[in-house]
Amino acid sequence: MHSVKSMGRRFAREDESMTEMPEMEEAIFFKLGGEKSAIPAGKTVLEFREDELISPDGEKVLARDIFLRVRGPEKVCIVGTNGAGKTTLLRQIAKQLLARDDICAEYMPQNYSDLLDPTKTPVDFLNISGDKDMETRIRTYLGSLKFTFDEMDHPMGELSGGQRAKVFLLKMSLSDANVLILDEPTRNFSPLSLPVIRQMLRNFPGAIISVSHDRKYIGDVCDTVYRLTEKCLSPDN
Repeated sequence: MHSVKSMGRRFAREDESMTEMPEMEEAIFFKLGGEKSAIPAGKTVLEFREDELISPDGEKVLARDIFLRVRGPEKVCIVGTNGAGKTTLLRQIAKQLLARDDICAEYMPQNYSDLLDPTKTPVDFLNISGDKDMETRIRTYLGSLKFTFDEMDHPMGELSGGQRAKVFLLKMSLSDANVLILDEPTRNFSPLSLPVIRQMLRNFPGAIISVSHDRKYIGDVCDTVYRLTEKCLSPDN
C-alpha cells in the first residue's frame, strides 16, 4: 500500500512538471518575413509572357496566350484542372524569378525532393554557412516547430511531408525572401496547423505566387486568382 501511494505521489509530481500542450499550434510557428521582405506597392515583381506552355517532355502544348503581371505585395494563386500545366507554369516562373538579383525569391515545389537532398539533415540543409551560432539559432527554431533532437539530425528523406514543409518555411524565413513561389503550400500540414499557416502567409509582407486547390487557402490568403486553361491564363471571377 505504501508503494502504491508513493507511486501516486510521483505521478502527481510528474503531471505538474509537464508543459500543457496548446490547443492551437500558433505558439510553435515563427514569423514569416520581416522588414527586408516588404515590397513597395508600385514595384513590378513579375511580368511573365509565354505564347505556348509546353509539357516537360516537349510533346504537348498545355496552354496558350499566357501573361501574368504581379505588383507589390500581391498574393496570387493559379488554379485549373489536373494536368492543365499549373506546376509546369510555376516552375518556369520560379526559374525566371530565382535568376534575378533585384529580388530575393524562394521556391517551394510540390515535390520536395526536387530541391531537398534526402540524405541531408534539416540542420545541414538550413545552415548553409556552417556557422555555429547559426546552427544554434536553427535548432531553436526547429524545436519551436516540434522537431525532436533526433529529427533535427535525421535524413530528410525519412521525415514526414509535414516536417519537410516546415523546413521549407523556415528556409524562407531565414533567407529574408520577399517573393515566395509556392506549389500546393498547404497540402502536407495537419488540420491543426493550417489556420496558423494561412495567417502566416496572409501576413507575409512580400509577394506570393502560388498554385493551390485548397479553397480555404485561396480565400484567406490570395488577393487575385487566375485560371489556367488550354486557351489562356485569365482572371477567375
